[in-house]
Amino acid sequence: MKEILAIIKPFKLDEVKDALTAINIKGMTISEVKGFGRQKGHKEIYRGAEYQTDFVPKVEIKIAVEDHQVNEVVEAIMGAAKTGKIGDGKIFITPIDNVIRIRTNESGPEAL
Repeated sequence: MKEILAIIKPFKLDEVKDALTAINIKGMTISEVKGFGRQKGHKEIYRGAEYQTDFVPKVEIKIAVEDHQVNEVVEAIMGAAKTGKIGDGKIFITPIDNVIRIRTNESGPEAL
């Protein structure tokens, strides 16, 4: 099993969710986060004054999948989240040792 963590632009969330639903991904966790990468923040104008914002708003999506689903999920996220501009985000893939469904005590892939 793998955990896929994707950091994307907030306005792309609905498109990514729809793309994942289309490939039968049934669960995900979403968090609003802030950060920066190569873009080093951005400039905003508030009440006529320009100021630098160091952290850019992003959305973090966490999905647990079986190993054979990883490529399909990554392709769906990339296809839906890509704008071709700086700040599109990142995808991190890490191993999961075990998953336990609290309600039923199921573990492993059955708990996903």
